[in-house]
Amino acid sequence: MKTCKALVVRNEPVFSVAVESIPRPEPGPGEVLLQIQWSAVNYKDALALSEKGGVIRNYPMTPGIDLAGIVVESRDSAFPAGLPVLVTGYGLGVSRPGGLSDFQAVPVDWLVPLPTNLSPREAATIGTAGFTAALAVRAVTAKTTPEQTILVTGASGGVGSFAIALLAQLGYKNITAVSRKPEAVKQLTELGANRVIRPEELLSDQPRPLSKQLFHGVIDTVGGDLLAQILPAVYYGGVAALCGNAGGIKLTTTVLPFILRGITLSGIDSVNVPMTLRRAVWQELADDLHFLQQLSVTEIALADVPATAQALLAGSHSGRTIVKL
Repeated sequence: MKTCKALVVRNEPVFSVAVESIPRPEPGPGEVLLQIQWSAVNYKDALALSEKGGVIRNYPMTPGIDLAGIVVESRDSAFPAGLPVLVTGYGLGVSRPGGLSDFQAVPVDWLVPLPTNLSPREAATIGTAGFTAALAVRAVTAKTTPEQTILVTGASGGVGSFAIALLAQLGYKNITAVSRKPEAVKQLTELGANRVIRPEELLSDQPRPLSKQLFHGVIDTVGGDLLAQILPAVYYGGVAALCGNAGGIKLTTTVLPFILRGITLSGIDSVNVPMTLRRAVWQELADDLHFLQQLSVTEIALADVPATAQALLAGSHSGRTIVKL
């Protein structure tokens, strides 16, 4: 029997996370077998490794919502053996085994052929974080211009870092980054932020339905009370792209920013993006990779994933961490 190494999360007899040698997956109808070269550690993966994370649908499970690798077994002529591919989102690492494994069986419908100008390592570095940021940047740049002011919350995290780098690459020069980490200021400035503030600077003890207009566009990875106090400060006709809930899923606000200032609330989902758009965004990312040059990227082994996940949940992790399989 062929085996492979994978990070496995179990909930019986007790909750556990360990690298195990398991039977190599066998592709079923409509699936291919991939040899995974690179994966990554996202906040969602960190939740999957937590007993009360609420992410995993069934146990045991191999987490990993990102992967880049090579097709090794296939019955589909569009995805022959030897083809480099990437997968992000869908049910990967949530409802079916994911990318933190040497091999994985994946539905053909989830596969994105790797753009010829993108390496597997670069694809994993971008991963769900960069893909989500690209979708949010698309939403914001559609309603703003490069000279206008953009706010990015959770800026030292994966999505926030990518968003700043992508905006800067597009010529945006008035980018305000929100981070509670003093050690992140230098990195965020190098990425393209011209101002770095703490979340507390946006919070008021007596919030108002409308406040001074400060931001033409917002990319928010936090949600909760912080977002509630940002929306009243968005300019007339501005836009807020929402792509995270690190600060909570509740949003207590009024309709006034929407009906008196005409702002747009744009929801960003990276899990079930239609394949046509998915391929287009990945090609756009591959066509100009300058944004990767300033990003802080840490490369780890499979056994190091749990420690990185703990750092993510504790809020002490910065930049992007990729996993070499």
